[in-house]
Amino acid sequence: MIDVQNQADTRGIKIQRTGVTNVHLPLLISDGGKVQPVTAQIRFTVSLSENLRGTHMSRLMEILHDWTSTPIKISDVEKILCDAQEKLDADGSTIQIKFKYFVEQSAPVSERKSLIDVDCEIAGELYENSRMQLSLGLTVPFTSLCPCSREISNFGAHNQRSICKIKLEVADIDKAEDFGIEKIFRLIEAQGSSKVFPILKREDEKFVTEYAYQNAKFVEDILRDVVISLRGVENISGFEVECENFESIHNHNAYAYFRD
Repeated sequence: MIDVQNQADTRGIKIQRTGVTNVHLPLLISDGGKVQPVTAQIRFTVSLSENLRGTHMSRLMEILHDWTSTPIKISDVEKILCDAQEKLDADGSTIQIKFKYFVEQSAPVSERKSLIDVDCEIAGELYENSRMQLSLGLTVPFTSLCPCSREISNFGAHNQRSICKIKLEVADIDKAEDFGIEKIFRLIEAQGSSKVFPILKREDEKFVTEYAYQNAKFVEDILRDVVISLRGVENISGFEVECENFESIHNHNAYAYFRD
């Protein structure tokens, strides 16, 4: 049959990224020796020569389907990208994998166990004559309690649920497993006024409320504490941090950003 995609193109425009997006597939994510099944949303692209009309997108889908039954470590992204370049004769490839990863939480007093969901993103870029770019992104929830509110009030203080979005750039691909999803999640959630829990008994709720009150932090405080904690993590060449408090006494949110 005629290979239409492989027909010559004379417009002289090289395309940096072409491929498939909004792909939903079941994957197995390997993190610190644990393997968890997830439903992933994927964008997968390759570069396209100025001499070719189109790429063979079915080959990208075939590569992804071959990984649905094999546990994926963050370092495996390089193998996926190299496979795409080889099979599509491309000098560049990228992938973005988004999924929810569940981490077990134990309530502080009752020790009742539950599962908290963490939004994750693994992304990679590989271009000819360039260093592999690999990153891990997490969105971590916690509680924040306002220091100003606590200071000026006769009793009580306003508090709210907050999130911290981080993007970590991996320095050495071969050592990418040194920091895992759960490990980084634990590090970040500890920087808020208090952790959040899917299940709390009354004794737990008392503990969490009082702990947050004794650990009041502005959004800027949380951001700076996250930055300090990430600077102590090995194998990171750079990172971005966004903190956002969903204010309980305002109709707007408090926000802070930092890039290292």
